[in-house]
Amino acid sequence: MQPYSEQLGRTLVVLGVVIAAVGLILTFARGLRFGTMPGDLTWSGKGWQVWLPLGSSLVLSAVLTLVLNLLLKRR
Repeated sequence: MQPYSEQLGRTLVVLGVVIAAVGLILTFARGLRFGTMPGDLTWSGKGWQVWLPLGSSLVLSAVLTLVLNLLLKRR
């Protein structure tokens, strides 16, 4: 078993990498058309708008499932 401080250090490094990756994805998301994919629903009226990202949610779920399965199978 690893010492607590070493385990905490690795956890913080992984968390930092995940936060940086999410930041990069959000920075370049406009170019990927994320949020305006087919299947995303938008309703609007005078002074209001409702956005339901169904297509984007499905793509994000599939990508995260693949990535997490690849990462967790290595252990």
